[in-house]
Amino acid sequence: MQFKHVTLEINDLVAVLKLDHQEVMNAVSMDMLGGLAEALDAIDDKRDEVRCVVLTGAGRAFCTGANLQGRNQQTSKRSNAGQALEVGFHPFLRRLRNLHCPLITAVNGPAAGAGMSFALMGDMILCAKSSYFLQAFRRIGLVPDCGSTWLLPRMIGKARAIELSLMGERLPAETALAWGLVNKVHDDVALMDEAMKLAKDLANGPTIALTQIRKLYWESPDNSFEEQLNMEYQCQRIAGAASDFKEGVTAFLEKRPAKFTGK
Repeated sequence: MQFKHVTLEINDLVAVLKLDHQEVMNAVSMDMLGGLAEALDAIDDKRDEVRCVVLTGAGRAFCTGANLQGRNQQTSKRSNAGQALEVGFHPFLRRLRNLHCPLITAVNGPAAGAGMSFALMGDMILCAKSSYFLQAFRRIGLVPDCGSTWLLPRMIGKARAIELSLMGERLPAETALAWGLVNKVHDDVALMDEAMKLAKDLANGPTIALTQIRKLYWESPDNSFEEQLNMEYQCQRIAGAASDFKEGVTAFLEKRPAKFTGK
């Protein structure tokens, strides 16, 4: 399926959502955000056929941030940057957070600015060796956004997070792996094969339980211990009521691989 600067393919329970505006290295415009919203609508419409989502970029970049072309005539309107966040970027990020299934980001090239935030939304983050991350905001006189000031300190600590933002230097994939920011780094040519292998593994898992797992970890940083215990109880009730729980226990007792249906 083709949307504005976005492509979507659904096969074998996996949806591959690809940013596709290669002329600007997949920089994000309002048109692209509209295309992403439509693609997520399509995923919602086929949620029984989608049990894992892979987000990646077309060509040689993952996403180089907001598309600034044509904005030089608007710089006097100081509210524009914030307005674009609330109208376009934030709804997309919220929808990624609330997906009904696991999200893998396959970072195939530069992930800068908002593109870095998109990449860090993944439950599993896989990178090509040539890829890198960049908090590019200081270069144009803006502050980090798209959730990066929430994500980065929780993932790599305040010292490294603020250094990336104040200095605006590239963070190579291998360093990101050493810092615990990403899960895996693969040879460039192997990235999508590895991402699809992981996606199919997750897609054949107990989708309801996996969704509750991602919910628990999203909520955990802001919860007290008691609040998190209560949330674990609530999520366990949901997972325990699913057919996959019964299948998982039966398969364990029968010493065979479980055949999860995502229900």
